Amino acid sequence: MGLVTLGLPTPGQLRGRWAAFAAVCAAGRRGGTCHADGSVWHFDDSGGNWLDLHHLGAGRAVLVGHDHEYSQTYYGAAAEYFDEEETDLLADAPDWWQPVVQRTLDTGLYVGFVYGFDADGWRRAECGLDDGFHSVGLPALTVERTHERIVGFTRTAPRLDGTAAPQDAIDALIAADADITEEHVAAVIGKGGPDAAAGAAAGRKFLTA
Repeated sequence: MGLVTLGLPTPGQLRGRWAAFAAVCAAGRRGGTCHADGSVWHFDDSGGNWLDLHHLGAGRAVLVGHDHEYSQTYYGAAAEYFDEEETDLLADAPDWWQPVVQRTLDTGLYVGFVYGFDADGWRRAECGLDDGFHSVGLPALTVERTHERIVGFTRTAPRLDGTAAPQDAIDALIAADADITEEHVAAVIGKGGPDAAAGAAAGRKFLTA
């Protein structure tokens, strides 16, 4: 059937937005839900739904994840456990996708979607099912969504003061493209925010991929 081309932002386009949200999360002491660890960028919704973007070098990346509520795809052990027909998420995929998927499965996680990125853009196997990617809710997919999630987080995070972040400060945080300073973070969370230094450090980790 071949691979399906997806109209998703490139990893380079995602970086500034992903790093901005990670910085605010870390400043509010919730960095575990959104962070960079070496060549892997992580996001989860704190409810068991998650995704990881693995940078492989040479302009390649693989994104894997799962939404336990909305992924209609069952791969590997998940198909056996739930007694569902297996969806071949690697059908027609190049060989370099597979090691990322295997490492993920080896941790005991289920995989509902696998997307690969190279010079041809983002692609996935044809499956005809909702794989759960969009329902995970990655803020970095659009600038608008990143804004909304940062504003929502600053209003509700227990260690922040409930003041909505200024729009121009969020714009500057995103535009820093992960080269984030304490001043960038403080402008978003307020100068009396809990830990602008932790936020800046978390955001800058996105520079290493």
